[in-house]
Amino acid sequence: MPSVERTITVDQPVERVWTYISDWTNTEEWDPPTVRTERTSGDGGVGTRYHNVSKFLGSEQEVDYEVKELVENQRMQLAGDAGSLTLLDTITLRPTASGTELTYHAEFTPHGAAKLAEPLMPAGLKLLADRVAESLEEHLRAL
Repeated sequence: MPSVERTITVDQPVERVWTYISDWTNTEEWDPPTVRTERTSGDGGVGTRYHNVSKFLGSEQEVDYEVKELVENQRMQLAGDAGSLTLLDTITLRPTASGTELTYHAEFTPHGAAKLAEPLMPAGLKLLADRVAESLEEHLRAL
């Protein structure tokens, strides 16, 4: 299964980064493909669901996410269902001497006919991951 991982370090306290990143509706700001994200149920904790619409390769894709794990100021994991693709996003925070190190790991599992495109996914995902990391770092620095 294709996956990408990026680590960024910002001069912001873990608590501030956590507050921003753990609200998945903020993907509208920092995730370049995201058109909109809305919380559809829950209070932000485990079991909370989000509906995300992203524009990718010229068309809109819809993903329903569920928070699977939440350890305040440390780790958040969301599982996404996009029909022919499942996603598992894991965000880990670690305090540093001057701020926070954030690692974003995303796994993509294609199903059905989408499996045929799996060999082509890594190149596109690398470019996407670079754009996301750059944007996320910019938004976290501005907090």
